[in-house]
Amino acid sequence: MYSPPPPELLELSDQQLAARIRELKAERNAVVLAHNYQLGEVQDIADHVGDSLELSRLAAKAPHDVIVFCGVRFMAETAAILAPEKVVLQPARDADCLMARMADAAALREKKRAHPGAMVVCYVNTTAEVKAECDICCTSANAAQVVEQVPPEKPVIFVPDQYLGRHVQQQTGRKMILWSGYCPAHVRIQPNDIRALKRRHPEAKVIVHPEAPQPVTALADAVLSTGGMVRFARETEAQEIIVGTEIGMVHRLQRECPEKSFIPATEQAICPDMKMTRLGDVLLSLAKMQFRITVPEEIRRRAEQAVQRMIAITEPVA
Repeated sequence: MYSPPPPELLELSDQQLAARIRELKAERNAVVLAHNYQLGEVQDIADHVGDSLELSRLAAKAPHDVIVFCGVRFMAETAAILAPEKVVLQPARDADCLMARMADAAALREKKRAHPGAMVVCYVNTTAEVKAECDICCTSANAAQVVEQVPPEKPVIFVPDQYLGRHVQQQTGRKMILWSGYCPAHVRIQPNDIRALKRRHPEAKVIVHPEAPQPVTALADAVLSTGGMVRFARETEAQEIIVGTEIGMVHRLQRECPEKSFIPATEQAICPDMKMTRLGDVLLSLAKMQFRITVPEEIRRRAEQAVQRMIAITEPVA
């Protein structure tokens, strides 16, 4: 649940908040990471902006003692999994991922018992407990590559995003046992949204995230991870791009390519949890060293194995 900042912070401008955040970063030897779907002002104050795994890998390599992860809980957990010696803070304590919560470790263990011998591929958008039950992780960029590494005689359980799973099936021809999870923000994007925008912007290219349902991805010029969207925007000659993902991505793309126009597929594709973090939360997180995210060591070790197996066979850039 969102709690308003203390009254003294309400009197500060964004510029003053940003200046104080920079001071505290230096004092704490901290780095601020922000996911592509965060509010624009939070992206602008961050040292690095990207997807969850990209940022977690940066956290593990960064020469800082404190990681302030502006995102949702599974993202901060992944940073804690990969960098257990560092202090990982999540400024908005209650920011969570509904899709990640659609899979739990107990239900996954039951599914594994029902399909003995199956390999479990889990999207990084999962809790640490679920990652600990998986054989290998994947991102939206490398999911097909990961699945192709699974021996053909082994069944694949794909957790938790059914739409990413179906996209991977189309790419690989591999049938999988799909979990029934989904991203509430991406399922709000409708085919009619894309068609209406294409009528108004006939020269625009359409890029869509694979978490969107198949009737939407079928209308795209390219189905891409968030990192892929950044590269597409830089390289395409198109001056208008319709963006089928969470609306926070438009800020990142516009900052990267200010000469081009980026049009959200729908303003309804918004994740409330991603929008919980405000500049005041980042400041308070650094000032009070709140809220620390930790993962029990036994779970962390097993979850790390699943992540490292992916890293060993791919160059994830989701």
